[in-house]
Amino acid sequence: MNSGRTIFSQLLAFLPRRQFNACVTRYRGNRRIRRLSCYDQFLAMTFAQLAGRESLRDIETCLRVLGPRPYHAGFRGKVHRSTLADANEHRDWRIWADLAHWLIGQARRLYAGDDFAVALDQTAYAFDSTTIDLCLALFPWAQFRKHKAAIKLHTLVDLRGNIPSFIHITSGKVHDVNALDVLPIEPGAFYMLDRGYVDFERLYRFTMAGAFFVTRAKRRLDYTRRHCQVIDRTTGLRADQIIALNGSLTSKLYPASLRRISYVDPDRDKRLVFLTNNFALPALTIAKLYRCRWQVELFFKWIKQHLRIKAFFGLSENAVKTQVWIAIAVYVLVAIIKKELCLEPSLYEILQILSVTLFEKTPLLQAFSRSVDKNDIGEKYNSLFPMDF
Repeated sequence: MNSGRTIFSQLLAFLPRRQFNACVTRYRGNRRIRRLSCYDQFLAMTFAQLAGRESLRDIETCLRVLGPRPYHAGFRGKVHRSTLADANEHRDWRIWADLAHWLIGQARRLYAGDDFAVALDQTAYAFDSTTIDLCLALFPWAQFRKHKAAIKLHTLVDLRGNIPSFIHITSGKVHDVNALDVLPIEPGAFYMLDRGYVDFERLYRFTMAGAFFVTRAKRRLDYTRRHCQVIDRTTGLRADQIIALNGSLTSKLYPASLRRISYVDPDRDKRLVFLTNNFALPALTIAKLYRCRWQVELFFKWIKQHLRIKAFFGLSENAVKTQVWIAIAVYVLVAIIKKELCLEPSLYEILQILSVTLFEKTPLLQAFSRSVDKNDIGEKYNSLFPMDF
């Protein structure tokens, strides 16, 4: 990297301008723009994510006191909070969603060869949602309960690299299971789902599409045992059965056989019962696969702690979705840079280094070359997302 360029400029060199411009053109993002282009808007919001800015006034003030350095980093116009607020309010959030999806595709290709806790040839996903609370008086369009507003991020995480491959943003009222209606199903892939997603009509879509699911069985499941497999009880397994649903409705919604696996978690001494439509993998592998579902929970915890998606710069639905999608794009862009440059620090460490060096004229590799003490207290506290980033 050229040492005469700022670190911020070097980071943005990994952003494909051709794809960026295509996303902007698709939704006419720069139509009748006089002051703040879509690219400057993206730079300002990316700066807010990386530098930990908390408001539009905060962004404007910090960029102003930096003098000419923002220009050398790529900004071509001054960023005023009113102009940035209008851009977030009115420019189509799908620009940033499409950009994030393109970056996600790039990141998934880079991390496709990574291993995770289970030796599996197929792609494995974990799907869940997280709720971000909002003030009902300020965000009435996102009403969740009588005196509360919220949005939900329904997220599908690729367990190889822990890259979010699909995100669906809804109001808090939307039940989690409804997100299965818009979830893209990849034939041959495995989907780890929480017990809240047990809807046999929707689960049957996975079977019809040639995909596999692993979920927790609900209590009092009405079924008939058709066959029992021999198990090794020393591994924690208690049952491996082929079953058919008995309920008058459920048997019609899911007419095929299911596999029921009972397993005692040795860490918590808790019995877990899994349902899956895969009959080939060993029962213990199915149990280990479901345990990997926890990665999506850690992903939610991580982004809420280290990205700016809990306090929003705008009040409209478009502004909220714009901020969330740009935050995801920044997260994936940093993950791409880490892989491309073979950086040793964790993703948390990279973001912390970037927060204080964005406008320094230092080569990227040199900025991240300093070793970090792995026993540092801050690292222990913040490494809630165990991705070997």
